[in-house]
Amino acid sequence: MTKAVALLSGGLDSTLAVKLMLDQGIEVYALNFTSAFCTCNSGGVNKGGCKSESKRVADEFGINIKVMTKGLDYIEIVRNARHGYGKGMNPCVDCRIYMFRQAREYMKEIGASFIITGEVLGQRPMSQRKDAFRIIEAESGLEGLILRPLSAKQLEPTIPEKNGLVDREKLLDVLGRSRRQQIDLAEELNVNDYPCPSGGCLLTDKIFSRKVRDLLTNKRDVTKKDLSLLKAGRHFRYNGVKIIVGKNEADNVKLKALVQPGDTLIEPADFPGPVAIAEGAAENGSLKFAGGLILRYALEKAAGKRRLKATRENASEEFEVSEPVDERVLEESRIC
Repeated sequence: MTKAVALLSGGLDSTLAVKLMLDQGIEVYALNFTSAFCTCNSGGVNKGGCKSESKRVADEFGINIKVMTKGLDYIEIVRNARHGYGKGMNPCVDCRIYMFRQAREYMKEIGASFIITGEVLGQRPMSQRKDAFRIIEAESGLEGLILRPLSAKQLEPTIPEKNGLVDREKLLDVLGRSRRQQIDLAEELNVNDYPCPSGGCLLTDKIFSRKVRDLLTNKRDVTKKDLSLLKAGRHFRYNGVKIIVGKNEADNVKLKALVQPGDTLIEPADFPGPVAIAEGAAENGSLKFAGGLILRYALEKAAGKRRLKATRENASEEFEVSEPVDERVLEESRIC
């Protein structure tokens, strides 16, 4: 039986692409990628949430699935995208090349003949164009071996089509951003439980991208904790020191858990309010600035001096701050 590797996000398009191949008797092995920048902003048609959607789809179809994490090597791609960025820090073309290179190795490992994706020509402006497809295939070493079942008839025949492994007449000609054809096909094929048609990459978000850009500009060796911190709190940089202040109790808990060796944790000592993390020793006036941020976002807006506690390397000291950070200084220091 012919084997193929499918890039399966669990979304509508990739699910339909897999289904079309299974219906042609192809033995599909799913490959799912996760990263620190993944998100999902909607639930499925019949039940909420898209966490582990790819595994659910694989289980439903009875196919093998391998989950791979885009590790810290992927951060260098985000930092230096050879083919540029989208509207944020999203290196879409470079990202596809990265994933297809991994998929190529998996294809060799299991003896598969080609790769399947749910990509639709013209659906995404940066990576789903014919010229982008050619670049991605060439740089991933997969020319003629990436089959896009939903848009196949809009594209040149691939090697598996030419060799008769796949019946081109049973493939589709979807074009553009409308999902009407996919939704109709899902009903026809009885694929009813799928998440929102477009999942999410935080790198496409302009506001989140500010935090990513600041991190990559100011820190060479990024850690997993750094990436986790991107998803918590309000971010500032004051006199070269990165400061993150919690927005709510959940943020406070997360920030405390993500303090790295050498960081300074700042907490209210005699009033209710958020906590803050300052990278390193909180020098150059940044400790007082962090205290002023905490006062500004505190639940209790009482006048007068307030005491705060700063902890670094298990050593703590208390200090006083009289006023919240000035609005002008706040905006000058704000990352996001």
